[in-house]
Amino acid sequence: MTTPNVPSNDRDATASTERVPVARAGVDESTPATQSRRRRLMLPIALACVAAALLTIGIVPRLAASTALTKQVEAQREPMVQVVAPRRAPASQELLLPGAVTPYADASIYARTSGYIQHWYTDIGAKVKTGQTLADIETPELDAQLKQARADEAAAQANYDYAASTAKRWQTMLQTQSVSQQDAETKTSDMQAKQAALEAAQANVARLTELVSYEKVTAPFDGVITTRNVDVGALVTAGGSPGLAGNPGELFHIEQTDKLRIFVNVPQDDAAYVTSGTQVYLTTQQYPSREFPATVARSADAIDPVSRTLRVEIDVDNRDGALMPGAYAQAHLALQTTHPALDLPVSALLFRPNGVTVAVVGSDNKVQLKQVTIGRDFGTYVEVATGVAEGDRVIDNPGDAIVAGEAVRIASTTAAEPASGSASAGKQG
Repeated sequence: MTTPNVPSNDRDATASTERVPVARAGVDESTPATQSRRRRLMLPIALACVAAALLTIGIVPRLAASTALTKQVEAQREPMVQVVAPRRAPASQELLLPGAVTPYADASIYARTSGYIQHWYTDIGAKVKTGQTLADIETPELDAQLKQARADEAAAQANYDYAASTAKRWQTMLQTQSVSQQDAETKTSDMQAKQAALEAAQANVARLTELVSYEKVTAPFDGVITTRNVDVGALVTAGGSPGLAGNPGELFHIEQTDKLRIFVNVPQDDAAYVTSGTQVYLTTQQYPSREFPATVARSADAIDPVSRTLRVEIDVDNRDGALMPGAYAQAHLALQTTHPALDLPVSALLFRPNGVTVAVVGSDNKVQLKQVTIGRDFGTYVEVATGVAEGDRVIDNPGDAIVAGEAVRIASTTAAEPASGSASAGKQG
């Protein structure tokens, strides 16, 4: 049979096409040999995938760490800082100081004459007026001494009268040369001696009369009786201890409570701002919502060398009896200054060996270190007397390692909040 003339390429393609179906048709892909070949082909692919995954796990963190390190280096090269602008400090500052409430007048009443308590009229808590009788002292011996002294006075008066008339007659007779000059002078001297004896007797009567007047124990001022140490029949001695066992010597104790004194110790830094016109009020634990108006009465005008404080007396009207002597109170003093300086938060301060310093960002965004002088203390804020100006950009919370000339980047600028004016805890005495 004769084969047609077909090109060779076409013949090959035709032959291949005819052979492939025949080959696939003759192979069973479900045989174990075929599956084994597939597994051998998939194993390298799986290993390649695992290697790629492990490589990815190891490289990606390193790339991320490298990127973070680069950013950190860049940030440390020019650290980000937050700055605050100084503001004018408040003209008024409240200074809180502890104080003890004391009576305006306080006295212990003692006996000025010896005797027995005949009667007492006031007990503890009694309100008395000036000159009111507190107790009567019975002094029979003193009364007898007064009677004797008055009799001696009368005798001295009679002797003086007789000596005076005799001296007068002898002076008259001396003018007519009836008596000698020496006898006349003798009578005159006798009269003078009798006059001196009379004055001594009168002084003794006055002394005993004064002692008898002390038989009535009276109140020296308006006040409240806080102690009574005697009872009827108790023996009391002038200026000594009464007869009751354990008695300290005073009969009564009286305190003036319609007006009270409070003594406070003002720190040396604030002493110059406390004057007689300083506004002040008191608070106590018994009345948490009440303020007691008071006045600065006087001060010692001298700093105590031991405590470095100024002793100040504050007076308060207590006619309603709300405050009691001996209580604890807090004094709120409004300190005024006519030329307040600038203030900054305490967090902006750097404490260096050469003094207190602040870090200021200059116009070229480089750090400048300025030494400052601290004035008043407001707690979280302090007054800066010298060293900064209102336009300065002061770094808040600067690091201890910050140095002058270091380049920084400003995150934000905030104005320093005005200080509240409350006293710091270090100022509470």
